[in-house]
Amino acid sequence: MRVLLPAGTTETALIDGISAAGAAPELMEHTPSADVEILEYGEPVASPVTPVSPNGCPTPAAVTRAVREVVDFDVSVIDAGLTQSTAAPTVDLGGEPGADIREAVAVPDANAAFDRAYDYGASLPDERLVIGETVPGGTTTALGVLTALGEPTGVSSSLPENPIERKRRVVDEALAASDLEPGDCEGEPLAAIEAVGDPVQPTVAGIAAGALESGTAVTLAGGTQMVAVAAALRHAGVDAPLSIATTSFVADEQGDRLADACDRFDCELTVTDPGFDGRDHVAMARYCAGEAKEGVGMGGALSLVPDGEMGAVRDRLETVCRRLGIDAEGEPSAESGEGTGDRTEGGHGS
Repeated sequence: MRVLLPAGTTETALIDGISAAGAAPELMEHTPSADVEILEYGEPVASPVTPVSPNGCPTPAAVTRAVREVVDFDVSVIDAGLTQSTAAPTVDLGGEPGADIREAVAVPDANAAFDRAYDYGASLPDERLVIGETVPGGTTTALGVLTALGEPTGVSSSLPENPIERKRRVVDEALAASDLEPGDCEGEPLAAIEAVGDPVQPTVAGIAAGALESGTAVTLAGGTQMVAVAAALRHAGVDAPLSIATTSFVADEQGDRLADACDRFDCELTVTDPGFDGRDHVAMARYCAGEAKEGVGMGGALSLVPDGEMGAVRDRLETVCRRLGIDAEGEPSAESGEGTGDRTEGGHGS
């Protein structure tokens, strides 16, 4: 079993107030690069920041890494439009960073990116794939794609209070810039991504479509960003069995909306509660408070933890946090840098 992590960037993340992915715009573009280094090495190696919020909440990459140290799964990182280089080994599918969705075209090479990713997914020998993502601003682009497809589903946020109305205003501006109305891209998911999406979306969708076509079982590891990918796949006519695995943090925020969306797109839903509320640790407390609800494959990774082993994951997360400069009670140490993740939604998703 392999975990794939497409990683990319979009200028949408720079829009004020929609993402928790960086303490400053110039740091946000480093978040995905740092995420993949944490997943691969347990801490940033070349990235100049560690995605940690001012409140002491680390990127979900810390949780995914903690699970990996307990469960030991293989990882492949896909460069799906990184702005900054990373020390982690990557598969380069030729993706480019995405533009602000308020421009006329957000992902100019959406069709080509999907085709390249499809070929890659179809070539993989694995019986099962878990596909995550890291892209700051990704919940806003997810809302854009869902709206363009005519789907009423909402999205989550990496922030404790979801700025959904701000995101809807951004999406309204984005659709207008692309001369689109809600639902105009029904049945044309790549047109929706090209207009108002991000470069990670066609990469995840393409890999999933190719893998499903070759008979591989696919789990989309994430929350509402992966709901948007599932919607894109169904609108593209992909009807193979598909599952979504996410965290209790997303499920608690979304309520019935998440299960309803999975029913709509015929996806099996797995929700995992990591039991962080039972530990007196600042990072776990911040996750429980609604920061960094998902991202970097966190929900998918947690779904792989065998019964009785979640306590070991919590222990290991404390170890990972110490590496990242976060002690059990206080704020990040100076050596952890200034960054904060944008995760879902990506440090944290959007």
